[in-house]
Amino acid sequence: MTSISFPNALRERQLAVVDVEGNGQNPPEIIEIAVLLVDGPMTPDALRSWLIRPQQPVSSIVTRKVHGITNADLADCPPWAEVAQEIEEALCGRVLVAHNATVERRVLAAHLPDWNPPLVLDTLRLAKTVWAGLGSYALDKLIERGELDTNSIAGQGYHRAGYDNLGGVAVAVRADHRW
Repeated sequence: MTSISFPNALRERQLAVVDVEGNGQNPPEIIEIAVLLVDGPMTPDALRSWLIRPQQPVSSIVTRKVHGITNADLADCPPWAEVAQEIEEALCGRVLVAHNATVERRVLAAHLPDWNPPLVLDTLRLAKTVWAGLGSYALDKLIERGELDTNSIAGQGYHRAGYDNLGGVAVAVRADHRW
């Protein structure tokens, strides 16, 4: 990822662009989270990602149809309790930027009950304003439309947290004239 500047209205804010992937159970457990910390221009080292071993197995349908993450992929990963504090510290005091942010916030709040973002920016809603009439608002289409370089997340495909995270970035960066 090359250095990218966010819109003027957000440049003074600390942002956390977040995407989570779940195990397909009810309630969902986070099995992957990517957090892009934005304190000015974005750089490749600003993206943090964790794989997390859930208490309940990843459902085969979610593995097959959504993110491709298997129980074997997570077998040696830390459980949520071992990474929760580090993730909460990364998010603390930052504006939550997420695609379909209501869902992301609800899942995160269930895992981090003391966390409350000062502001939530939903890139799905924003995308529908910025790129009205776009055939699809899927994150891979937004990355393509935003012409973002995905080389820094090579090996992560659509619906992996790091890759999907860039869809939100594409919308926010291209929305500069809307702020």
